[in-house]
Amino acid sequence: MIKNKIRPSESKIMPLLSWDIYSLHYFKKLKSLKAERDIERIKVFAKKEKWKNEIDSIFNNNDFDALIITDSEQKILWVNDGFTTMTGYSKTFALNKTPRFLQGTNTLPISKERIRNKLNELKPFTAVITNYRKDKSPYECEVKIIPISGEKANYYLAIEKQIG
Repeated sequence: MIKNKIRPSESKIMPLLSWDIYSLHYFKKLKSLKAERDIERIKVFAKKEKWKNEIDSIFNNNDFDALIITDSEQKILWVNDGFTTMTGYSKTFALNKTPRFLQGTNTLPISKERIRNKLNELKPFTAVITNYRKDKSPYECEVKIIPISGEKANYYLAIEKQIG
């Protein structure tokens, strides 16, 4: 009985705009939750190592793709999942290496020297450097490096964003 009352010409096909809006919101929320998780992991590390820096203020207005914690010798102690996504290298591969393994032929010597000098000053700074992914493709990376004072040692937190 109902079948006879439904007329195809009267029904309108609705576009999937609502799905488009929802998926955009969903992926933004997912990225935000991953960033929050990464910051929480850094806070755990900070508490364990008794960092003197205020972690929340470090991440105010700092969008990032990758996070790296190194010791005073610049050996990598921790990277987030964004590091793997950006570089193609696994977390386990990166551990105990210096970030120099990401550099290559187009990494300018002056950029490397500038970063080395800034690290010695023990002050926060921002630099742009050409790094290389595991597949050998280059990418430009903006790196904000923040020296962190711990109770027993000093560390560096690198907040990285791929640009271009």
